Amino acid sequence: MAFIETIADEHADGAVAEMYGRARETSGFVPNMVRAFSLRPEVWAAWEQLKAAIMGPMDLRRYELATFASARRLRSSYCMLAHGKVLADRFFDPPAVREIALDHDSPGLDETDLAVMDFAEKVAGDAGQITEADMQRLRDLGLDDRDIFDVAAAAALRSFFSKMLDSLGALPDADYEKLDPGMREALTIGRPIEAS
Repeated sequence: MAFIETIADEHADGAVAEMYGRARETSGFVPNMVRAFSLRPEVWAAWEQLKAAIMGPMDLRRYELATFASARRLRSSYCMLAHGKVLADRFFDPPAVREIALDHDSPGLDETDLAVMDFAEKVAGDAGQITEADMQRLRDLGLDDRDIFDVAAAAALRSFFSKMLDSLGALPDADYEKLDPGMREALTIGRPIEAS
């Protein structure tokens, strides 16, 4: 599951037991990403609070596209699979998500979507190279400075989370094997899915 020793279910107590219990209620099992934070449940709690603060004012579709683009730039299979699943469940069909993963300049995305994804990728890849022109492109498409802040925050948040999971060796959960095969293959761009 990971390069570090995580807390087993039978040894979980206090904050870790609560964290595992909430994960089971939501997912039906304890995902590897949750287990990866078992040595520092307070960091998981802070992550959840920050994620909620960033997602709260954002349109969910925009949040997911920015997150997806960031995860792609970071080559995070776990985050690509998780957010690709949300995109397929809520906004696109699996073949469309596959196409977006392979080349986000694909049908189904408008100019604003593309600009948001380009900006998020730049934040995740090399934020120091962002210029006023990048901001102006988003403004010209109707985003205000709060919207731009939100996209930058979503991409920076994804950078933290993806890098934490990959640095600890957390593999995407075996449950992702159930995804559409073409989509799953396109989204598995880094670490492999955990064997069942």
